[in-house]
Amino acid sequence: MGRAWLESIDERSATALASGALQPVQAEQIEMEDDGMRFTVRWVSSLAVKDAAKVAIPGGPRDPNFNPFLNPDPELTVGPVGDGHVAILNKFPLCERHLVLARRTFEEQLRPLEHSDFAALATIMAEAGGIGLYNGGAAAGASQRHKHLQWMPEAEGNASLRLFAGGLPLGLPEQGVATHPALPMKHVFVRVLSGRGVPVEVAADSLLAGYRNACDELGLAPGEDGLLPPCNLLVGEGWLLMLPRSQECFEGISISAVCFGGTLYTRQPEQIDAIRRVGPLRALAAVGC
Repeated sequence: MGRAWLESIDERSATALASGALQPVQAEQIEMEDDGMRFTVRWVSSLAVKDAAKVAIPGGPRDPNFNPFLNPDPELTVGPVGDGHVAILNKFPLCERHLVLARRTFEEQLRPLEHSDFAALATIMAEAGGIGLYNGGAAAGASQRHKHLQWMPEAEGNASLRLFAGGLPLGLPEQGVATHPALPMKHVFVRVLSGRGVPVEVAADSLLAGYRNACDELGLAPGEDGLLPPCNLLVGEGWLLMLPRSQECFEGISISAVCFGGTLYTRQPEQIDAIRRVGPLRALAAVGC
């Protein structure tokens, strides 16, 4: 793409908003502190977008016969990312500039990620930073089987791995691994080269190596069907975080990768109480291993 990514995303967003193709979720939020970390919990507050929110929020309806990424809506399509991916505006974005980076051809979401997947993510992050997200399977919050990653920009209130900075070792070399003392579920952080200004090939190589290291550390390997067990992956702030999953929901609240970046989403305000009762960290741990 010849133009800057953010310019293209904003231009496409403006026309899609005007036509109604893009339907932002309206939400209210509160903040909770847990073990010295601040989490944001959001719930949909607009009756006008109630039905759309059920799709936008992790755990929304899944129609196995509909694949929005195979022939994406032109009004939501930003453009190609390399030879194998296309950038699509999330129809029901959880924040401004919320992107889906989907494979051009169908591949199961739980097949291991490849260099091209990370190259697509690195292309956006090299210009705009932000956070990369991957939901490996329905049990990890994925609403579609068609392989894709997501990207969200760095902005106040958006998911970020900066949440965990205080508990991670300083000066860890690239591909060094660590765990965070506040996370009671199985997980691993891997130090990687990625983000604004990092050349795409350098970042893609580092992310692929980090992903494979994380899989090894966690004992995640494809089964006879070639698919990995359910898992989430987050990339940002020079870290790759990977977590295996045991189930999708805590108290009926679907948990996806974005939640591990500090932003949790609920369908009803009363579900806030379930999170408040145990704290965000224990709610997240309940769906991990």
